[in-house]
Amino acid sequence: MTTSLFPEIAGFIATLKQDAISPERREILDPLAGFIQSKVLEDQEIRLNFICTHNSRRSHLSQIWAQTMACHFNIKNVFCYSGGTQATALFPMVAETLGKQGFQIQQLSEGQNPAYAIKFAENAHPVIGFSKKMDNAFNPSSGFGAIMTCDSANEACPFVPGAEKRISITFEDPKAFDNSPQQAEKYLERSVQIATELWYVFSLIKL
Repeated sequence: MTTSLFPEIAGFIATLKQDAISPERREILDPLAGFIQSKVLEDQEIRLNFICTHNSRRSHLSQIWAQTMACHFNIKNVFCYSGGTQATALFPMVAETLGKQGFQIQQLSEGQNPAYAIKFAENAHPVIGFSKKMDNAFNPSSGFGAIMTCDSANEACPFVPGAEKRISITFEDPKAFDNSPQQAEKYLERSVQIATELWYVFSLIKL
């Protein structure tokens, strides 16, 4: 039984184009597809932990879009997580950007590090988004792929404890445009890039 994405998200995915991804970038993305494919062939759970320094922007966008693309391509047993080398908070513009793209966002708690339920489909579990260190109990402790989404975390963590495979797929930080007139545009641009690249990754998987 397939789970249907919310129409606005499905409509957005239908506009994505593989030719937006350069051959050099595809070479960076292919190891992640290889890791997922190996798990599919062995009928094993696919655990992906997207890691950034603060677990506030790029790692959350990657976690959410990866879970969404797994649903879109009907790839089962995919469990996506995110973490940082330190915990801060999910930046509000990330939730706002995803809301504009069709996700249903519900804030679950208040405080300095609020938690959000982020839904991409009516009958799928929401992604629970909050900032946490990569070894938080909320995340897997072994048998996962560690995807490094920022240069500083990539350099700071040459070894990720418990990771079966470590993959570097770094993105430019939209934080550089915080409190600027380009802020909303740049967060959307980064979300679209991450969605496009993860769509490409999951499109390669043979069931």
